[in-house]
Amino acid sequence: MTPSVLAIDPAQYDMVAEIVRASGSSFYWGMRLLDRPRRYAMYAIYAFCRVVDDIADEPGDPEVKRAQLAEWRVELDRLYAGAPTHAVAKALHGPVLQYNLPKEDFLAVIAGCESDAQPEVTRLSMAELELYCDRVACAVGRLSIRVFGPLRPKSIETANATGMALQLTNILRDVAVDAKIGRLYLPDELLSKHGIASRDPMEVLAHPNLVAVCRELGETARGYFLASDAGQAECSRADMRPATLMKEMYREIFTRVEAEGFVPRDPPVKVSKAFKLWCILRHGLL
Repeated sequence: MTPSVLAIDPAQYDMVAEIVRASGSSFYWGMRLLDRPRRYAMYAIYAFCRVVDDIADEPGDPEVKRAQLAEWRVELDRLYAGAPTHAVAKALHGPVLQYNLPKEDFLAVIAGCESDAQPEVTRLSMAELELYCDRVACAVGRLSIRVFGPLRPKSIETANATGMALQLTNILRDVAVDAKIGRLYLPDELLSKHGIASRDPMEVLAHPNLVAVCRELGETARGYFLASDAGQAECSRADMRPATLMKEMYREIFTRVEAEGFVPRDPPVKVSKAFKLWCILRHGLL
């Protein structure tokens, strides 16, 4: 189907657009580069991610969170059967049909949020970390790439590399913040390699070898940025403009984390308003 086939409900458009705007996400500006049908689809995808992510991140009983996320699995069944009931799922119905969005990627996002809803997240194996990143970031990229334009041979591979780069950047940026809420996403293999045995996130945060762990994971993130760049070069430049803007924002975060020696800090580094404005102007959004 072409992007103009399905009508857009103005109320649904406004609802999902407001969820994205209210989040303050840098992704908002990347979405603004799209035409209205594709922008609406991206707003709806992001609104879904925001709703399920909020379930995982907000304080509360883990059992209640798991039940709420399980209900979203049921809601996805209803959505793909053509009978969604939640407002965000209703907003997704058109984009799912229009861009052939795979149900398994939405389910992957929920699975990632279920991991975050656990009372303790610490010392994941590298394989577990990669699976987590795939669920919370790469899956979103795979959905997004279908909205940006027709799939090309390198599209999915590029989406996966970009998702890994962005999520590892998030993890490196938020080490200190995550530790204070009982979460440690740094891989067990690197922690053990650098002589860090504790499972307590705050003890790990205080360990003198933590910077070496972060620096090594940073090299992994850099490799994914380079893989993303290489894949993107083989995709349509016009189609990839939103991804380019989003990646520029995250590459700047990575550069700042690296410039500070990968030393965990709270508050975490942020992209400056001046850099955001430069990116926005560069892509002709103002």
